[in-house]
Amino acid sequence: MSGESSTESFEIGQRVHSLNDPRRVGTVKYVGGVEGYSGTWIGVDWDNDGDGKHDGTFNGVFYFNGRSQTSASFVRSEKLSRGITLIQALELRYQTTSTKDEEDEMYVLSAKNKRVSIKLLGGDKIQDKLSRLEELTSASLPFLGVGSLGVSSDLGSVLPNLKLLDLTGNLISDWEEIGALCEHLPALTTLNLSYNSMSSEVTSLPQLKNIRVLVLNNTGLSWTQSTSSSDDKAFNSLRLLNLEDNCISEWSEVLKLSKLPCLENLYLNKNKLSRIFNDNESPKKVSDPFPSLRCLLLGANNIGDLASIDALNVFPKLVDIRLSDNPITDLARDGVPRYVLVARLTKVQVLNGSEVRAREKKESEIRYVRMVMSKFSNKLEEIELLHPRFNELKKLHGLDDEMASAENTRPKNIASGLISITLKCVGPSMGEKPPLTDKLPSSITVKKLKSLCENLFKLRSIKLRLFLHEEGSPFPTPIDDETSRLLDAGIYDGCTLLVDEES
Repeated sequence: MSGESSTESFEIGQRVHSLNDPRRVGTVKYVGGVEGYSGTWIGVDWDNDGDGKHDGTFNGVFYFNGRSQTSASFVRSEKLSRGITLIQALELRYQTTSTKDEEDEMYVLSAKNKRVSIKLLGGDKIQDKLSRLEELTSASLPFLGVGSLGVSSDLGSVLPNLKLLDLTGNLISDWEEIGALCEHLPALTTLNLSYNSMSSEVTSLPQLKNIRVLVLNNTGLSWTQSTSSSDDKAFNSLRLLNLEDNCISEWSEVLKLSKLPCLENLYLNKNKLSRIFNDNESPKKVSDPFPSLRCLLLGANNIGDLASIDALNVFPKLVDIRLSDNPITDLARDGVPRYVLVARLTKVQVLNGSEVRAREKKESEIRYVRMVMSKFSNKLEEIELLHPRFNELKKLHGLDDEMASAENTRPKNIASGLISITLKCVGPSMGEKPPLTDKLPSSITVKKLKSLCENLFKLRSIKLRLFLHEEGSPFPTPIDDETSRLLDAGIYDGCTLLVDEES
């Protein structure tokens, strides 16, 4: 895995790795002398902060701009590698036989603490099959220092059956090479280029026409700059596109891919998205956005507004949505509980990895409508602006007359506002207590309900905390606002509350 090491072999912008550590990957930013030191040095900006010693300025002299204060360093050429070819990596991974020393390391300890050598049953047959590259259907080559795909006309005869190729964490950056690779490997349908620093000049995409799954995690792509309408044709058969951790911050970048006809799964986790559609964009004006999209993963972004949640309804087939680790799902950051998301998302069947069953969908929508009624009373214009599905859901569940009747009858007849609640003690110091089901006024506060729990379960010396347990939700929702009424807190008829104690 030595690669070339002469000074002439290194160029500005070239991807390299440390000679003895293919996981220590960086980009050449400088070739030349360093003041106070003899000879020629290679200035490398490493991908991982902390792999270097400075930011490209050394002993007060500026040489290049590093990514961080500790991402850059100067290295002698003989300590760096340009990497190896794809075929070399395949041979290294699948055709290298274990040495005697390595075989001696395969042992277990006996009852008398002596080494007993072991041999994998059928290991010879497995290794023999893997060593025949022409029979490989999948190849995993992560962090092996692949710097050149070495595409040639005979590549197809070497790897005629290869369907899946994982090139995570190598030295690849040229889309033209990727295009040539796919052209010579027509059986290839899944390609993982994660943690390669791919060029923003995305070219040769038509050759990717057979790719169904393209994974581009942390590749530094900016789709607003790199794709064009003609490039989109290369993705006409793409079913899954993984763009996690690419630092995408604007929804306009995502919209560049919105008309891909076969795209079913789009992974946008760990980016910097804060809105679904920006202020100057209208979801209704986008023609056929992601017409086949069924699964959209948006975890660990910065989405915090309900308008973005409503905008997801514009995608005609979207049923599987992930919003975990966004402000909108974090109650501590003014997020909303699960039932609000379920109610506002028209077609959702899976939310944050948990199935939304028909019963949960119906109960969430009814609960949501009643919550809006309680908060906004007869402020119809405000309701229409902030809750676009309200009128639709009110009619769907036959709640047309509840808004007026609730206001008229609640003060006169407290029984009309009674809701049935099941209380379960789960605190470790509470002992075993049977659950209780009781009818309580929806107008009482959470603080009053805690006092009732103290009396019902005789828990006067314990500081209580309540959680709403919803069917289909992986975690119970804390009810922490003691001043809110039960209805405002999302506590509904037939629900279950967990009575816990403060930790």
